[in-house]
Parts: sequence; structure tokens; C-alpha cells
Amino acid sequence: MSEGKSFLIVTASVGSGHEKAAAAVAESIQKQHPEAVINIIDFMSMKTSWINAMMKHGYLTMLNLVPNLYEFMYQFTAGRKKGGFVKWAMSSVIVYSMKSLIRKYRPDTIICTHPFPADAVSHLLEHKKADFDSCAIITDYSVHQMWVCPKLNHYFVAIESMRDQLVEFGISRDIIHVSGIPVSEPFCRGYDKAECRRELGLSMDYPVIMMMGGGLGLGGMDGALDQLEKIREKLQLLVIAGRNEELKRKVEAFAATSHHHITALGYTDKVSLLMAASDVIITKPGALTLTEAMSLGLPMVLHEPIPGPETDNARFMSEGGMAVWLHSGDSLAKIIGDLLRHPEKLALMSQNSRKFRRTDAATTIAEYMS
Repeated sequence: MSEGKSFLIVTASVGSGHEKAAAAVAESIQKQHPEAVINIIDFMSMKTSWINAMMKHGYLTMLNLVPNLYEFMYQFTAGRKKGGFVKWAMSSVIVYSMKSLIRKYRPDTIICTHPFPADAVSHLLEHKKADFDSCAIITDYSVHQMWVCPKLNHYFVAIESMRDQLVEFGISRDIIHVSGIPVSEPFCRGYDKAECRRELGLSMDYPVIMMMGGGLGLGGMDGALDQLEKIREKLQLLVIAGRNEELKRKVEAFAATSHHHITALGYTDKVSLLMAASDVIITKPGALTLTEAMSLGLPMVLHEPIPGPETDNARFMSEGGMAVWLHSGDSLAKIIGDLLRHPEKLALMSQNSRKFRRTDAATTIAEYMS
């Protein structure tokens, strides 16, 4: 590798998963090559493009207010013909943002953790308006048409079936690498649960349940807390509200009257420690959160997936025996109670997670792209 090689890692602040994957790869590249110049850019920020930022705002609004419309759009664009047309229309808009980034940073390598910048890069390479190494890191457990960018040099996917899906979309098998989804170094360590609990001020006498709604604090946390209140045994609940300050305030108010010990946290950099201290996590099935939990062997209970990719993520985790998928009408209290009464079930879920995990994903990607 030549000294001072420049990497442009392009992500999107839609949830935290794309950004976490970008950071994990950047961390690994820098560790392997301290002389590398690495810039991580949020493709959907106002600083990058006001048009991109408006698209992000529309996406988040649709998720919050009309999730069924999002599901329709996801399914509508899944096919080659319809999805290809939507991609072409979007490329004609967002490609200018990518051109601007390339002029500014002059990268030798572009790494994309979101389909929009990946498509813009592919468009530029197709029309020979740029010359650099490139890749897409797919941060889910299935492939959607929007990720199909034929001119990219490399693809990194979570599981073998995704390679087959990309091949069906016309991507050469030779450029598809089954690396796993990259997570940061703290999720790749071994932890002692008792030591982690001592550090967090938690007791070894009561179960610890971690609850997350994703980086944006999305999810039915209120209802989940009501359900868990039905469990008579005292629990220690670690509730991560992310950037959702309103949710954090609600959890703190709930904690004042609960018979459980509840700790409400906003955005935190101690997620790996919190996971390592826990017996089970209740979360939305965002791929990065699931991969982090899987890396630490933490059993999962999954609820309220965003229609589309999160549904596929939940299906993979539940079919692999790593998680219980909570469906409409299921009782969270009953499921958690059953797991806590049968530690052998939790042990099997943990064992299955360790069987599927790929804690070397970030290192593998960094080695390929360096």
C-alpha cells in the first residue's frame, strides 16, 4: 500500500447502523495502516446536500407516520424493472453530491455503507467519470434491488445466501465476499459478566434485561415496559433511548413507580459493556444491533421490525435460533418469563449466536480494500 492512501467512507445518518459499520471499517483500516487518510461522510446530511437531507427527512417521516407506505415502497422497488427505474431517477439527482465529494477529497478508494452513495459511485464508474477502487458493505441480512450497483469493484455481505441473491441480480460471484457485518472492536472482545455488572453497579442476584429501540430510539418501548411490569420477579432493566430525549424522560417517569430497577440511558458509548452485563436484549431488529449482540453471544427478543429489511433480519435471527421474534398478539412478559425460568434456552441461543458470528468482518474488509 502506498503511503497516505486516501479513503472516502460514505454512510448515511438513517438510524445508526450505517454509521457504525463505517466507523468500524475506518477503525480497522487506520489500525492496519496508520498513514492512511480516512474521511467519513454522511451522504444524507444538509452539509453534503440539501436534496439528500430532504430525502432523509421524508424517509423518517414516512417510517413514523405511515409505515405501511414504506413497506409498499420497499416491495414496489424490490423487482428489477421497477427498482431499476427508481434507482435511475435517484441517480440523476444524487450523483452530483458524489461528484462534489470526489472533487473535494480525491479518494483512492470509496467505501459505501448505504445504497444511495453506492449507486452514485456505480453511476460515475459506468460513465467513466471517475477512477478509484470501490465497494459496498450491505448492512442487512438480505439484498434489496437498491443495493445492486453493477460497476462497483467489491461487495461485502453478511451471509452466504446474500451472495446468491446478488448473483441472481447479475453481480459477478467473484467480487462478492461473505465477510459478515463489521462491528467495532469492543464487540469483538471477551467479557466477564460479573465484572461488567460490578462496573455498572448492577447486582448478580437479579436478571438484567437490556432494551433498545435503535439509534433513533424508535420502537414500542412504552408498551414493552408495561408488559414487563407483569413479571413478579425483580428485574434490572437497562433502557437505551438513543437520541430520543422524550422517550428517555418517559422511561425515567416509569421507573419512579416500577417494582423493577430501571436505568434509562440516552446515547451511550458503553453499549458493548451493557450488552456483556445482560442476560437478554429486547430490541428492534436493526442489523447492526443484532450483529453486535450476536458477536457477544447475547440472546435476543425482537419486536416491531420496520417492514422490509428488518423483517428479513428478524427472520434470519429467529430461524438461526439466536432470537425469539415477538409477533402481534404475543406476550412479551410470557416470553421473557419463560426464558428466565429456562436458562438452558438462553444458553442455546447464546451458543447459536457464537456459531454465526463473524467478529473479523471489519478486519477482513480493511484488508481487501487496502
